[in-house]
Amino acid sequence: MSNITLSVDDEIIVKVRKVAIDKNTTLTQMVRDFLASVAERNSAARMQAVRELEKSFENLSRNMGKRAWKREDLYDR
Repeated sequence: MSNITLSVDDEIIVKVRKVAIDKNTTLTQMVRDFLASVAERNSAARMQAVRELEKSFENLSRNMGKRAWKREDLYDR
């Protein structure tokens, strides 16, 4: 597990430590949980975007039939 260093106002640290005590946890665990939830939301949002893109491909794509040309036919040389 990696360590990170944060700069946070002392007043906020005191308030959050009180909240952590009320929740029977630690400030460190609250930060871990928060970062994990951010990562989870980002991952979920990315997966939703991929699903929407795939759905739009399905809705917008058309069958163009069998290709009857060769790449070389498209260019005059």
